[in-house]
Amino acid sequence: MNFDFNLNWIYTGISWILLKWHSLWALMFGESSNISWVLAIVFLVLTVRAILFPVFVKQIKSQRKMQELQPRIKELQDKHKNDRPTLQVEMAKLLKEEKANPLMGCLPMLLQIPVFLGLFHVLRSLDPTSSRDRSAMINQYGWTADQFEHASHAKLFGAPIAAAFSSPSKFLDTLGVDRPLVQVVAGVLVITMVLTTYITQRQMIARTGANATGPQAMIQKVMLYGIPLSLMISGVIFPIGVLIYWVVQNFFSMGQQFWVLKKMPPPGAATAKKEISAETAKAMAPKPGVKPDRGPKKAAGGDDSTTTSGGSTGPGRKPKARKRKGGRI
Repeated sequence: MNFDFNLNWIYTGISWILLKWHSLWALMFGESSNISWVLAIVFLVLTVRAILFPVFVKQIKSQRKMQELQPRIKELQDKHKNDRPTLQVEMAKLLKEEKANPLMGCLPMLLQIPVFLGLFHVLRSLDPTSSRDRSAMINQYGWTADQFEHASHAKLFGAPIAAAFSSPSKFLDTLGVDRPLVQVVAGVLVITMVLTTYITQRQMIARTGANATGPQAMIQKVMLYGIPLSLMISGVIFPIGVLIYWVVQNFFSMGQQFWVLKKMPPPGAATAKKEISAETAKAMAPKPGVKPDRGPKKAAGGDDSTTTSGGSTGPGRKPKARKRKGGRI
């Protein structure tokens, strides 16, 4: 109970944002419309990502800084390979001087944990079989009885957004839905969530720190493999609404990464592009001693091989000579 009480401010805040977006979309689709609730979750994602956008930019800059420091970090590792305490001191000194923080790569993810916990709790509390949950949603988190009823019955492809892959039969029977349908929808969303999480992390690592070493390399491995694996295991208890949140967030992250990385290319990208252009020009240049091909040769007098001033001629024909005045040629 104390844990719930301490996090009530998160649950209330998430509920407020969710209900505001639902009220907006309800003007178009209706209070009890399924799409109104689904879009409310989608725009909750957009709200959170808009707030965290400056943090995302700092994450990119920090990872770029760590990438630039890799040669110096490698020198320290080679120099103090037999003296780990000294290596740690020198590494900390270098990072402090350059104002680089390898943990910055995890910051956007860490800041979204409270949002995830809040949405998870709110959607899990949309249980019409529990009077305690109904009372908490109405009296503590600012929901009305109608909003609670509509949200608990809102569906995506026939599966309630409050239901999970592992939801108890009593809960599903109360909502009048079949377990196989819920499990299919939830299963597809879990797989999509895991794949998009992996792709997003791989895209980030490949374009900002593919050659990382030390603590940054360890963090990258955790983010690349550990997070998708944990989501695969825990996804069975996530309500479908939470899965919608995570999938939309991942697709948004892909687009955001593409835009930011295009505006802020990795260090050395321009140099590499120039080197490729120079190599291409060198390959196309004529070899020493070989005259460059200047195109088809023209006949003497400026005429090409198929036309003359007297008209066109076919292959192998001689052009007709012009007669001078007096009948002489």
